Amino acid sequence: MNTNESNEIKNQDHPSGEQPDRKRVIIHNLHRARTSVKWILIAILTGLVVGGVGIAFSYAMTWATTMRSTYPRLLYLLPLAGVLIVSWYYLFKDKHDQGTNLVISAIHSGEEVPLRMAPLIFVATVLTHLCGGSAGREGAALQIGASIGNSIGKVFHFNENDKRVMIMCGMSACFSALFGTPMAAAIFSMEVISVGVMYYAALVPCVIASFVAHSLAAMCGVGWESFPVTDLPAFTIKSACLIGSLAILCALLSVVFCILLHHTAHFFREHVPNHYLRTIIGGCIIIVLTLLVGNRDYNGAGMDVIARCFETGTVFPGAFLLKMIFTAITLGTCYKGGEIVPTFYVGATFGCLFAMITGFSSPLCIAVGMGSLFCGVTNSPIASLLICFELFGYEGMPYYLLAIALSYMASGYHGLYSSQKILYSKFKTTYIDRKAQ
Repeated sequence: MNTNESNEIKNQDHPSGEQPDRKRVIIHNLHRARTSVKWILIAILTGLVVGGVGIAFSYAMTWATTMRSTYPRLLYLLPLAGVLIVSWYYLFKDKHDQGTNLVISAIHSGEEVPLRMAPLIFVATVLTHLCGGSAGREGAALQIGASIGNSIGKVFHFNENDKRVMIMCGMSACFSALFGTPMAAAIFSMEVISVGVMYYAALVPCVIASFVAHSLAAMCGVGWESFPVTDLPAFTIKSACLIGSLAILCALLSVVFCILLHHTAHFFREHVPNHYLRTIIGGCIIIVLTLLVGNRDYNGAGMDVIARCFETGTVFPGAFLLKMIFTAITLGTCYKGGEIVPTFYVGATFGCLFAMITGFSSPLCIAVGMGSLFCGVTNSPIASLLICFELFGYEGMPYYLLAIALSYMASGYHGLYSSQKILYSKFKTTYIDRKAQ
């Protein structure tokens, strides 16, 4: 007789003894149902609130990009914009802004993500883009969403664990509204925190908030970039080897990019401790570099250059390196923004160059370059694969999967965010619990 049969007999012999068990089950089920309803409603609210702010941020960024293109001389105001950004942070008593690293640390340790982070990064990123700094926007979206999500959790008196979920929920919503990739946005906020372990308790809130924010942004006319890649070559051993080679090269490039970003910021902090002087010097360097280059391809986020790569299949051979330098100087000298779109830029231009050299499919190499480099710098393979699907379509699935897997392995333990934890080794089933380099 097995244990279940024995328990059934005991319950039949003592019918009064089964009541507490039934009550316990009913109470647990009611608690689960109440918790599920709570998170669904909170996720919808977060998607609406954060999505609304994300829409405003998207419009502001579009305005800044249009103004910079219409009035190229705004570039010469970049040092002044830097001074305004530093003053803006000083006004809010946030002299040592940690950006996205603070968001990741908050989820690990329960630190607060102050609400003031949202207006700070909003205004500072718009100013950076308006005057020609080289930066992205999705990193800013993560900070905006995290600060608002954390504040919503405080309004409802959530405990520390639930506030962590709210931070990820807000990140997903703002990323989705701004970039238009709801699947990747839902997963990225959970995956980027701890490599090797995902916070699945946040899955439902993040997914719902992401899709609500995406739907709201679509209703408000926010436009997103997409680059469908079709008519791909057959997936053969030869083509797989070519794409695998590109992925490994992108992984190595991602390591160089991360090191360049970290070391440039450290160099300026060490040698120019005054924030005002640092940002003036950085702005002047960007102006000089822009004049030396002779065009504005490396100012702003650079989505127009990515689109040009897909359209023409040609690129200046040193474009990926110049974008890395422009971005490292911009973000290392107190200007604000994200690193994700510059990462896409570097991956797209490097992939286009690879296609020019090898003669392989240019759209596919560009797409693989973007996905591989994003995976290399964020250590987020699942979100990277979903971004490829949402930006380029599903036709290139085997190429994207192979490239992202190789990039994840070959990029080692480097990453954009020093607060990111690598919990499990990329090479064997070993718990290592170390921070990204």
